[in-house]
Amino acid sequence: MPNLKPPITTTAAAVAYRESILKALPASSNFTPLMTLYLTDKTSPDEIKLARKTGVVFAVKLYPAGATTNSQDGVTDLFGKCVHVLEEMVEQNMPLLVHGEVTDPIVDIFDREKVFIDTILQPLIQRLPQLKVVMEHITTMDAVKFVESCKEGFVAATVTPQHLVLNRNALFQGGLRPHNYCLPVLKREIHRQAVVSAVTSGSRKFFLGTDSAPHERGRKECACGCAGIYNAPVALSLYAKVFEEMGALDKLEAFTSFNGPDFYGLPRNTSKIKLTKIPWKVPEAFSFSFGDIIPMFAGNTLEWQPSLI
Repeated sequence: MPNLKPPITTTAAAVAYRESILKALPASSNFTPLMTLYLTDKTSPDEIKLARKTGVVFAVKLYPAGATTNSQDGVTDLFGKCVHVLEEMVEQNMPLLVHGEVTDPIVDIFDREKVFIDTILQPLIQRLPQLKVVMEHITTMDAVKFVESCKEGFVAATVTPQHLVLNRNALFQGGLRPHNYCLPVLKREIHRQAVVSAVTSGSRKFFLGTDSAPHERGRKECACGCAGIYNAPVALSLYAKVFEEMGALDKLEAFTSFNGPDFYGLPRNTSKIKLTKIPWKVPEAFSFSFGDIIPMFAGNTLEWQPSLI
């Protein structure tokens, strides 16, 4: 993701960031970073052309200014300042990845996704029907209905583990729960159920997107805690739990491994992961060396454990 400090707004910055990632990898790793650009009011069509030519930048990320972590440099007026860039993205077959929330303080935080669809995303699709769009980390029934109504191959959505297993009650059970705070914020149970039904239906329009966001303990457990849930260590286990509960384990592989690359026009991974169902209780003191990052868990037990094969 490009929402760093400073943000990855140019092709040169994306290439440099990619090189730094590759240098940090163990020699035995075959991880391939897929780079994205951070869309701003000042992004030019020429930057999109340059990004496509590199062969390492695969999409552009839209953060409405103020919508999430490090989004202060994001777009303030999509139709007034970014139309020519979006038109060039159509020409270059460069997908737009959307954090789908409005930032108008008048709009209730639980309604920001729906209002974004109605006022920004629907008009965008009507104006540029050939633009490929991924609505990332959807949280509502409204988003599910919108994606399902769009033409397959042009609009898709990702879903996080937390939005499949938690509703907004998890923010307040027994007190304020800062480690369950993320953006988009958790929603009502009726929305969680709609998202679960969508991803376990077998539809090719939905695929894995963890939005895993590690933060230091001190930045979460404070008077003004930052948004983000660190789910990476348990994401696959949680997805498997949800699909099993819905009787849809046969659809898990497509959701995690096929639908995403197929939408992006990328090759599917050839390596395999084996999931083994075994009891596991989360240790009382469970932390990681980087600033005591806290991973997200649903309850205190997990059954599905991944391993490489």
